[in-house]
Amino acid sequence: YLLCASGDFVKVYSVSTEETLSLMGGHADLVTGIQLNPHNHMQLYSSSLDGTIKLWDFMDGIPIKTFSVGSKLLALYTLTSAEDSVFVVIPKKGERDTFQLVSVKLTKGAGQDLESKEVSVVLDGVGASMKHIAFGREGAYVVSVKDVNLQVYFFKRKLLNRFSLSKIKTKGGDNHFSCVVCHPTEDCIATGHADGKIRLWRNFHHKKEYTYSTLHWHHDIVMDLAFSVEGTRLLSGGVESVLVQWHNESSCQKDFLPRLGAPIEYISMSSDGALCCTLHTDNRITIINSNLRFSRSIQGLIKSRDVKTGLVVDPRTKALVLNGEPGHLQFYSLQSDQQLFSLDIVQRQYIHEAGLKQSDLVKVAFSARGTWLATVEESEEVADPELQLKLWFYHEEAQSFVLNTRINTPHDNHITDMCFRDMDELGDDSLILVTAGRDCVFKVWVMVEDSDPEAQQSVSWSCDFVGSYHNYQATNCCFSEDGSLLAVSFEETVTVWDSLTWDLKCTFCHPPGNIRKICFGRLTCSKYLIGATDYGFLCCWNLLTCALEWSAHLNVVVLQPDPLSEHIAAVSWLSKESSLFVFKPNEPRPIYIQKNLCKEKILLATFVPRDEPETISSEKYLWLRKSQLFFLTDTQELMTLSTKALEERLTPSSKQLAVEESLPVTPFSLLLGKHRRQQAQEDTDLGKPVVLTKQEQASPAVKELLHTPAHVLPSASFLCTIFINSLLISKENKSAEEVADEVEMESEKAEDDSDEEDVTAMEQEDTSHMELLGEMTCKLSKSQEKELRRIRKMDYSWISAF
Repeated sequence: YLLCASGDFVKVYSVSTEETLSLMGGHADLVTGIQLNPHNHMQLYSSSLDGTIKLWDFMDGIPIKTFSVGSKLLALYTLTSAEDSVFVVIPKKGERDTFQLVSVKLTKGAGQDLESKEVSVVLDGVGASMKHIAFGREGAYVVSVKDVNLQVYFFKRKLLNRFSLSKIKTKGGDNHFSCVVCHPTEDCIATGHADGKIRLWRNFHHKKEYTYSTLHWHHDIVMDLAFSVEGTRLLSGGVESVLVQWHNESSCQKDFLPRLGAPIEYISMSSDGALCCTLHTDNRITIINSNLRFSRSIQGLIKSRDVKTGLVVDPRTKALVLNGEPGHLQFYSLQSDQQLFSLDIVQRQYIHEAGLKQSDLVKVAFSARGTWLATVEESEEVADPELQLKLWFYHEEAQSFVLNTRINTPHDNHITDMCFRDMDELGDDSLILVTAGRDCVFKVWVMVEDSDPEAQQSVSWSCDFVGSYHNYQATNCCFSEDGSLLAVSFEETVTVWDSLTWDLKCTFCHPPGNIRKICFGRLTCSKYLIGATDYGFLCCWNLLTCALEWSAHLNVVVLQPDPLSEHIAAVSWLSKESSLFVFKPNEPRPIYIQKNLCKEKILLATFVPRDEPETISSEKYLWLRKSQLFFLTDTQELMTLSTKALEERLTPSSKQLAVEESLPVTPFSLLLGKHRRQQAQEDTDLGKPVVLTKQEQASPAVKELLHTPAHVLPSASFLCTIFINSLLISKENKSAEEVADEVEMESEKAEDDSDEEDVTAMEQEDTSHMELLGEMTCKLSKSQEKELRRIRKMDYSWISAF
């Protein structure tokens, strides 16, 4: 298993299949550290900025204990020798940007939520990063690095040694520490530095007699270091995207694993030494064998420098499409939380050097069926950018997009918006692409048959119409739901055009301020056009009356319609706070308002259609029944609005036991369910009472017994009585003979009571089935019941010998 911290959660991956096995949530803020419990490797500790430490059973995703420390936790460490204690980095009270390493005594108690306020300071003035602290062999000492200073604290001797390097940068050297790691079996400390050097420290028990040797290959900062389990190999990584393996602490003996795709941020070794993994700046984990061979890769959502394409949904895969690696388009699966594939759009080698003007992807649009993809790439030149419009066709055999048409300089200035005419029912013959630019025109592109007999494809794209309005810059464009109208905004004015004749039909304006976003209403609200201005107004125009229907004073930065309903989501930014408003164009009053949605500024949003409409009990979330809303913040965090509580979404065994709906649908279950429904219907038609079986009653005790992990269950003898009692069907009316029998049974022994309950349950179960079949049943006499109890008490253990 591979465990990693991801935002507020801890993810458990399968190393062999790369699948996400478990998503453990419960922290209220960023998870800053995870460590295996040194006394039980099936358990995991996690720390968070919310000031808590959680102990997990990561095999089942169950939180066992929560320890509240009461201060922000920036890093977490565990030691085998430190029983019932962990080490964390916390801010020093009363001082800014000063941190200290402390030991936290984990309180023992019966409850799940415990207070752990017993804290003792180990080191002052430590770095906030987890890579700045390391523990020596057998936990004998702890090492901390910060700036150009290294300090070693010996626990038994209670001795602190400090060592400093020169701050003066000579011959391109920079002695600032970037990371530290300790040898697992020897007294050796390895430190990485900002100039790419690695120093190996020895004899640091003495302040003046210490020594260090230097290894140098990296040309820039060493991001992380890791020793192998035996300590014979040292791994290092940095901005070169190369994993370096040093043998026997010698600069002459080293191996390389190059072209890993992105700078290496963290390196981790497996406990058996068979695998190591690297975490990269592009949000990717690479799993590597011990012989330095690539094994697997787990790619998450790539953090691009700037998401210029917006959030777009691929109609074919329902994947989220946006900027990925420089010049690439990433297709990100929201269901599996992994990247499906990456498409190279620019098809040029990107050079990672500041100051270079290079081409990047800025606009993306899909046709309604997802068969055509339009992309715009432009250079970073502000005054005279190089533009390219590319049209891609999805090739079924290759299962990828293939370049069909390349158009150089489609506009004389930056392209501001682009959209396809979404007329799915008319097929590809009705496809029209519209681009709007700062050159004060919008252009219409259509498919034409290629007359060149040597051409590899039968169709290509060419310009069919050029429109403008008073020499204003075109800023936004969108088609109506039926594709008959095109709306193009020119600074302060919205123009509406007929998509067949390209005649200008009407214009709308709401000064002051330029039009920031526009969209048409859908379904029953298709007669409305919505626009948001940069002066803080949200306007709704009626296309039938050509008049303003209503307006609201709202600083809208994101305006996103739901493709499957009439709802439109508007995100505002005011007083450093993002708020969400959901409304229908025909109703000026919002149907949903969420103030202070998040602390960061929301830049982009999109609705992703659900595979099946979700059953929502709360009325205020009914607008999310068909689609799910996703946001992207200025810190490039992808967020979503959920209709369920955290416990329901994660569905751990300890929190949610009713899992019938999530059980796999098999042919047998379908057949059995159909048979039960038919039988119940026949009984209802015949006027017979339908008796629920134990399974249909869905006993919580049975669910808890079946879905709770075996290693945390109490003994079977303790559960037996509870389990048997849960299977019984209570009778509202009892006869006098039954009451007398129960009084007589209470005088029997405890085990007889248990047997009697079993017999009664069996008898009632048989009776229920017989009643369903419409047959008469006979009640056992008192003597027969006693005989049956005697038979059940007989010892049949001799059968096990056979």
